[in-house]
Amino acid sequence: MATQEDDDDEINPFTTVLNDQDHHEQQPNSLTTVHDGAPEQQSYSLRSIESTVVIRQLPSEGLSFQLWPAATALISLLDSYRSSPSTSPLSAAFSGSQRQLRILELGSGTGIVGIVAAATLGGNVTITDLPHVVPNLQFNKDANKEVITSNGGAVTVAALRWGNVDDVAEIGRDFDVVLASDVVYHDHLYEPLLETLRFLLLGFEEEKEMKKKKKEKETVFVMAHLKRWKKESAFFKKAKKLFDVDVLHTCAPSDRARVGVVVYRFVPKGLIAPSEV
Repeated sequence: MATQEDDDDEINPFTTVLNDQDHHEQQPNSLTTVHDGAPEQQSYSLRSIESTVVIRQLPSEGLSFQLWPAATALISLLDSYRSSPSTSPLSAAFSGSQRQLRILELGSGTGIVGIVAAATLGGNVTITDLPHVVPNLQFNKDANKEVITSNGGAVTVAALRWGNVDDVAEIGRDFDVVLASDVVYHDHLYEPLLETLRFLLLGFEEEKEMKKKKKEKETVFVMAHLKRWKKESAFFKKAKKLFDVDVLHTCAPSDRARVGVVVYRFVPKGLIAPSEV
């Protein structure tokens, strides 16, 4: 068994979720959990639009059915971006679009990040996960229909298996931003995730040339991540062979954590100015 001194020990995701929840409940934009056995109802107050998003968690069904720490960090940043876009760390990813933002979320889990993005940005958001997770995503989308539509947003639910070209083709590549939180976890999923990002951000050569001719904005991947193991560096090492990667924001660690959530930006190589990296 690894020890804490190895700095390669597993952080129990269930414990991490609960610890991070305790931390966020002390903040102005707070999570509130209503325990009614299982499932659990979780609500998040969005100050920028004076609304509340409510989701259903199903902890007994597995990790994909509950809220993870990086998701709460990204939710807070989306909320603050709506209030003050010019000073937000996310401005580098969201600014410059001349149309309603088209957003794809990978590994959506409960769907709260994509739902909040639709509500705060008025974006057209597609939330995705494995097929067996889709029914709960649909449930949470339906539960928040009013807050989404009243703020000009829209949410679509779809299955997307990382590394599956057919799934990506079905959803399409016409997105301004791809979002994800706490997706670099199991090392056997690093390659499928990178393959999916390659499809979405790089596409095929003819598509890239067409975008250049039309002067279209390239797709940006924004990922919130909480480091757990040294082995995660392998994902970033491989990613940097395909993309330019920089840090948009680093959160302070919660009271019981050693590190804070880091929000990264991935773009096709050559798009980030040297001064920005």
